[in-house]
Amino acid sequence: MDQITEPLRRNTSGRTVQQYIDEIPVWADGTAVDSLPMTGMQKRIWGLAIAGKFFEGLVVFMTGVALPLIDKDFGLHAAQNSVVTAATLFGILIGATLLGGLADVFGRKRMFIAEMVLFVIFLILLTLAQSFIWMAICLFGIGLALGCDYPTAHVVIAEAVPSRGRGGLILGAFAFQAVGAICGALLGVLILSFFPSLDAWRYMFAMAIIPAILVVIGRFFVCDSAHWLVSRGRMAEARTATMELLHREPQYPKIVELINPHHDEAAGGHVAPRGGVASLFDNAPHRRATFLASIPWFLQDLSTYGIGIFTPVILAKTLGSAGKTDTVAQIVSKVELSAKGTAMLDVLLIVGIIAAIFMVERAGRIRLQIVGFIGCAVGLGLAALSQGMTGEAQIVLLFAGFMLFNFMTNMGPNAQTYLLAGEVFPTHIRGYGAGFAASFAKIGAVLTAFLFPFLLKDIGTQMLLILLIISSLAGAVVTWIFRIETRGTLEDVGVNLERVQPQV
Repeated sequence: MDQITEPLRRNTSGRTVQQYIDEIPVWADGTAVDSLPMTGMQKRIWGLAIAGKFFEGLVVFMTGVALPLIDKDFGLHAAQNSVVTAATLFGILIGATLLGGLADVFGRKRMFIAEMVLFVIFLILLTLAQSFIWMAICLFGIGLALGCDYPTAHVVIAEAVPSRGRGGLILGAFAFQAVGAICGALLGVLILSFFPSLDAWRYMFAMAIIPAILVVIGRFFVCDSAHWLVSRGRMAEARTATMELLHREPQYPKIVELINPHHDEAAGGHVAPRGGVASLFDNAPHRRATFLASIPWFLQDLSTYGIGIFTPVILAKTLGSAGKTDTVAQIVSKVELSAKGTAMLDVLLIVGIIAAIFMVERAGRIRLQIVGFIGCAVGLGLAALSQGMTGEAQIVLLFAGFMLFNFMTNMGPNAQTYLLAGEVFPTHIRGYGAGFAASFAKIGAVLTAFLFPFLLKDIGTQMLLILLIISSLAGAVVTWIFRIETRGTLEDVGVNLERVQPQV
């Protein structure tokens, strides 16, 4: 058994791209391989795709750590503080809509590269910013790049990997948002220990420049999506891309004969399905998919980014270190304390996503999302109760609540909304659908980031947490109403979607 051969039973009329990706090789004597290991190209695509989520977690959550330093450095007032926290998220909102859908037009690989180039440019400019206006513009530009990455990186993975285990691989990539968040908090502590000055925030962001440049270079050396090429009728390029994606030693498959599902002889050949944002609402199945992908994600981001960005602020206030701090030494000490507490809590984000990776194929996306939303509400409830207590009981309840919230959000809605958005749409509108869902979700993130400082002051921490409990429970209800399970091949999901009738 020194070589791998084609299966004895072969569809001579051709196969879909996903059928080739999912095909398990057999040895020359007909013995099947025990598993379907990823090829080198598949591993490369996955490794480069995780970078966008890592950088998002790093930049967005590190902004929360650096905010007191930026505030003092530029002498910001309350509204400007809100702009700083919301600028990147607003950029993600716009980028996911305006740039994310371009992957359906220009191709996955081209946008995969362009978004990271944009990220590097604005990251460099941010470290050099000398005014509040330029800093806000750079943060917005970073958000544009990360917004484009939301749908593009997700789709790049989904269209390159086997159906079996696809959910775990995408969630594994998504886990690097939490890794980035932890690194952002720890990096803040490390930089402040060496550079205890107001300029320390510049060094924090500068640390991401070299890794981002390496990612740009690496993305030039991946193949384009064969799924997308087929949807555009570019069959010769699709065959080449499929061979590149599935390159093995020994080579398997040796010959690729692709089916074009959009080929219509009566119409004279390839018929490109209608694309664009409007197509997300042009029939009942598409609307159902759009509502499922968008509304729960919006409700989730209200709490995820609110708690994520302002955990240092809430901790500092609860732990009694949020008093008047005018000196640089006092500000640095306060930031270090809250950053350490935040890093400890963010570990539960990793634990949650690991749980999701192991359970997603067994339990399903919808069940985990609903259970996760309910768990988030319970965690927020504990944190809200802590605000009516004092001393050790208050601290224990607050940390227990935030720990439960972080675990449940990454096991459930924070992970599953991201996963569903890239799976539930047909190939020709997958980029637009995932991009729209991400941008709609970021409306919630922007509202949270901008309004939280005012709401914390005007209605207090407890009432704010109660409002987030309501949003989490609403997320569970909406998920149930528009539920579509996306386990299986991408082609099957598209077919099943057309069969599902709205239940509202």
